[in-house]
Amino acid sequence: MARSSRMFEIIQLLRSAKQPLTAQHLAGVLEVTPRTIYRDVATLQSMRVPIEGAAGVGYIMRAGFDLPPLNFDVEEAEAITVGLSMIARTGDKSLGRAAARAAAKIAQATPLSETLFSSTWGADSPQHVDLSAIRRAIRDEEKLHITYLDSDNAVTERVILPLSIIYYAESIVLPAWCELRGDFRHFRADRLQTQSTACGSFSGRSKDLRATWAARHAQNL
Repeated sequence: MARSSRMFEIIQLLRSAKQPLTAQHLAGVLEVTPRTIYRDVATLQSMRVPIEGAAGVGYIMRAGFDLPPLNFDVEEAEAITVGLSMIARTGDKSLGRAAARAAAKIAQATPLSETLFSSTWGADSPQHVDLSAIRRAIRDEEKLHITYLDSDNAVTERVILPLSIIYYAESIVLPAWCELRGDFRHFRADRLQTQSTACGSFSGRSKDLRATWAARHAQNL
């Protein structure tokens, strides 16, 4: 998460809190270290954001630091409620935490439905890889070095250009250009054993690659 986005999240968490939040709590929610929270809060305070408190005690946001109101009709609010709750079915835990934060922000400005619910049954969360890091690699056009266990239980190492993530009901699939095969391949997230991004960039290529993959994928549906 970029620093500017993280500081925005700190503001949102403090605005919605009913009591002071410690740096340790904020660090756990945002998946960073308490030291990072200390620095970010100090920066926000220097920018005159009305945060009070200190390290080891907790932080609060003074009243009056508000966002413009949102206006959704009843069915729009119901659609948002169901959509955010269904993210739990993807098996992407970091995306689920982001959905919870989004719901909290929206609920501050407009009431969401309290009568609609979604089952959390769905794909299992991958055990060996971080889907948040994969989504970031897709956004940043960073190649991934992966270790992959195929359907025959053979392990291969590959460099791939990740293009998207498909959340099926029972699995999570990563479409990518595979440099080993010289073609598009679909990798199941639960068969990914390791991942890293220290193998280069494919900046400027993802749009065309994704369009080509999408056209081929549509022909096979």
